[in-house]
Amino acid sequence: MAWDLGPSISIRNESHFGDRVVRCFIERAAHSYGIFAATLARHPDNEALVAGETRLTYRQLAAESDRVAAGLIANGIAAGDRVGMLLGNRVEFVTVLLACLRIGAICVPLGTRLQTPEISYILDHCGAVLLVHEAELADRLPPAADVPKLKHRFVAGGGCAGSQPFAQLLQDPIPPAADPAEEDTAVILYTSGTTGRPKGAMLAHINIVHSALHFQYCMGLTPADRSLLAVPASHVTGLIAIIVTAWQGGGAVIMVPEFKARDFLPLAAKEKLTHTIMVPAMYNLCLLQPDFDRHDLSSWRVGGYGGAPMPQATIAALAQKLPQLGLMNAYGATETTSPTTMMPPDKSATHSDSVGLEAPCAEVIVVDADGREVPRGETGEIWIRGPMVVPGYWDNPAATAREFTAGFWHSGDIGSIDAEGFVRVFDRVKDMINRGGYKIFSVEVENVLSHHPDVLESAIIARPCPVLGERVHAFVARKDGAVTESELKDFCASRLADYKVPETFTLLDEPLPRNANGKLLKRVLRERLPAA
Repeated sequence: MAWDLGPSISIRNESHFGDRVVRCFIERAAHSYGIFAATLARHPDNEALVAGETRLTYRQLAAESDRVAAGLIANGIAAGDRVGMLLGNRVEFVTVLLACLRIGAICVPLGTRLQTPEISYILDHCGAVLLVHEAELADRLPPAADVPKLKHRFVAGGGCAGSQPFAQLLQDPIPPAADPAEEDTAVILYTSGTTGRPKGAMLAHINIVHSALHFQYCMGLTPADRSLLAVPASHVTGLIAIIVTAWQGGGAVIMVPEFKARDFLPLAAKEKLTHTIMVPAMYNLCLLQPDFDRHDLSSWRVGGYGGAPMPQATIAALAQKLPQLGLMNAYGATETTSPTTMMPPDKSATHSDSVGLEAPCAEVIVVDADGREVPRGETGEIWIRGPMVVPGYWDNPAATAREFTAGFWHSGDIGSIDAEGFVRVFDRVKDMINRGGYKIFSVEVENVLSHHPDVLESAIIARPCPVLGERVHAFVARKDGAVTESELKDFCASRLADYKVPETFTLLDEPLPRNANGKLLKRVLRERLPAA
């Protein structure tokens, strides 16, 4: 089974990044700014951005970003220079991003939860020349001695000693648009770095263009769509799957400073949300709001999700409350510029254990420990190739050589592909539990626990065992604090093989720890494992 894009959309094989041969859309923008420019030319007066009380059309957003671009040039920024962005979901994030793309500079978004050592490392490693940051994050900025290449600092949303006001960055006249090669780097996104230093994935223009087209075609996005940005703009999902994809489709982005379910629902109703992408926990938190049914969400037609499996119980609840909403799993990573697979909305209910089909230009294979492709249905590591896969990591040839083979990125995920082409992701290689030779995928146990009415969310962790190697331990966030370990064991035992049932539990009355992008931090949970 494959995506049917219709006769007007053509794909061909092309050579890129040296020896890679990948499937590419023939008709596409020449570079990332070209995506925005095309919509600006067609729909200049369409609403482009909503952030609090600020509303900007494409024409107005272009004018604002052009002034930022002129200011960057006035401060010596040229094509290829790196510009740091320590900004949350606010207008300046979008105008600085667009300005960088217009003049060919490389923007480097930084997560707003990063601390000083992390910010210092990233700015120094990429050689950022200029930084735009929020005033409330000023206390996390590194001292000048730690970032010797950083010449300019500008502050948005207030004042800060050592940084110039953002208003001083706004200049005239409008500079000419750059014409970068599509294999040039447009954005550097640093991975979360759960082990060792973070790696800077180089998102090239061709990567970004293809990802935006994948989302537009597979989700059917048009100028009438209104996309709600509830995840961080600095993450690949917010940046590519929401902001740039909205430009590709010609629709509007409605920015939420930070996700809170009680605020999300009234805003979604007011702005007539049609599309968003969130992590499954966000959907579940929305469903738990006592006033959920009071909000008119009838315009919401596309609900993308990723970062974790959607519990089957959540899929069923959304289908009952929002029957018009098409849920679409979108599996990907920073290294794949967001999407690798997507679930056709009419298949979510019948294939809830899958992350969907390959995106039209993507190639997914499953390999064994020796890098040999395994037959359909068999389990191994997922490798991904396509025009959306980044060429490598900034100034890190060792990591690039280790994680890429002939254009395939080694995902580190364990999965399979069935006879129809549906991809399944069972676990991270490092998260699979080996209990006396029995392989246990944590997601399977987590899915079972998600059906218990008193479970908010769960995480399955390997607990070291001197006899069996590893045993199954469950961290469970309870809804009301009443459910017991014995009840949960019995619940799992009636639905799982005995070796998969958690033997020990940690019961919590607060949500599980997550990073700024909403991903579960199993590393933190491993550190909390009770002593044997």
